[in-house]
Amino acid sequence: MTGGGLLVAGTTSDAGKSVVTAGICRWLVRQGVKVAPFKAQNMSLNSFVTREGAEIGRAQAMQAQACRVEPTALMNPVLLKPGGEQSSQVVLMGKPVGELSARGYHGGRQQQLLGTVLDCLADLRGTYDAVICEGAGSPAEINLRQTDIVNMGIARNAGLPVLVVGDIDRGGVFASFFGTVALLSREDQALVAGFLVNKFRGDVSLLEPGLDMLHGLTGRRTYGVLPFQHGLGIDEEDGLRVSLRGAVRESQVSSPVGEDVLRVAVCAIPLMSNFTDVDALAAEPGVVVRFVDRPEELADADLVVVPGTRGTVRALEWLRERGLADALVRRAAEQRPILGICGGFQVLGEHIEDEVESRRGLVIGLGILPVRVRFAREKTLTRPTGEALGEQVDGYEIHHGVAEVTGGEPFLDGCRVGQTWGTHWHGSLESDGFRRAFLREVAAAAGRRFVPAPDTSFAALREEQLDRLGDLIEQHADTDALWRLIESGAPQGLPFIPPGAPA
Repeated sequence: MTGGGLLVAGTTSDAGKSVVTAGICRWLVRQGVKVAPFKAQNMSLNSFVTREGAEIGRAQAMQAQACRVEPTALMNPVLLKPGGEQSSQVVLMGKPVGELSARGYHGGRQQQLLGTVLDCLADLRGTYDAVICEGAGSPAEINLRQTDIVNMGIARNAGLPVLVVGDIDRGGVFASFFGTVALLSREDQALVAGFLVNKFRGDVSLLEPGLDMLHGLTGRRTYGVLPFQHGLGIDEEDGLRVSLRGAVRESQVSSPVGEDVLRVAVCAIPLMSNFTDVDALAAEPGVVVRFVDRPEELADADLVVVPGTRGTVRALEWLRERGLADALVRRAAEQRPILGICGGFQVLGEHIEDEVESRRGLVIGLGILPVRVRFAREKTLTRPTGEALGEQVDGYEIHHGVAEVTGGEPFLDGCRVGQTWGTHWHGSLESDGFRRAFLREVAAAAGRRFVPAPDTSFAALREEQLDRLGDLIEQHADTDALWRLIESGAPQGLPFIPPGAPA
């Protein structure tokens, strides 16, 4: 027996597909439904390692947590990791299979993956009561429809009803809803059940006349209006855009336990990956996290984090071009705290030998840590556990670089010299005891009277966030109609909307 299903599409990228999918998953699991997430093809620099050693999008791992199930490669069979504007590493069923240009991928490779994608979805639907699928970008990208395997392509092949999410905070949501459906073929339109308005501010009664007119124009209903709420963008997909636009994100800080706040500056390096590593720091009362791209922005930082990247050599060059490399070297000499994670750890070393990622050969690093890195063709994908600062630590590794540590004090898989720390482990700061011990060390070195909160549980905070997403769906969507849609399958007989303006 095949379980129910739904495809959550969006009028644009960042319309809220990921959080809406997670919210529907959390609402369903609280109703006793056995549910799983699915995204056929994900383009993201934020990824995660499953227990079987497969790399998938971090958003799908978060959605699996919303479902209270263990994430697997079936939930994200195709992951694209950008290596720049023109090419991406293709990860299939959790393992890298090569680099492709956008033209090469959409020119044939993508369609070849459709069978794998459909097999994974069928496997999940045979195991779970419902599978909530997330689309990518917009389903109305008509230039890509012929090879699409993540939006209407999979909806058509798997017989999934489609819910289109629109971000009203951007403006133009009615035009976006109508235009999205109008651009689809008659066969694809038949699968679009209706709409969900996201990020609404104000009085819903003022919106309702527009929703009624939208129904009259399209024959499709609106399944809910979700209010705007801060702090719901958990495990974002797009580290590429954050790194390219520089100092763009600063956490909101709650009152510190001690007398001082602790300031963390994250270098917004190109192709930044897994910037979610610092979310656990931002969750601590009294810790403010900001992303920076100028050396003067490091001056008042108590801790500087050099995060992971899909372009280690490119990131190193960027640090030098910006003057941040010299600032980091000075900072290390002054015994002011620095933490390098994965690619950020590698740039702090003596040299990088890379014939895999950048193919630049031997490149001199910053020389802060006694580490030599050689890029291997096989990617390391593991879920290590260990101990540091007297505390248990869990993490995950995603990297081609193999580090040879020749000195310093041991620190997880890397090392520590003075107040500079380096490791390949992502997610280590989510271990509460270790995070508190690390922040105490940072505060002491920085001369701050900062005290980590004794009871902050990052896992509990994540569960609270997921429950908030579930509450949004339960309180502001027509859940009875939504469940009928998920349970019964794709709608039929909805009116066709000719392309162009409504008559």
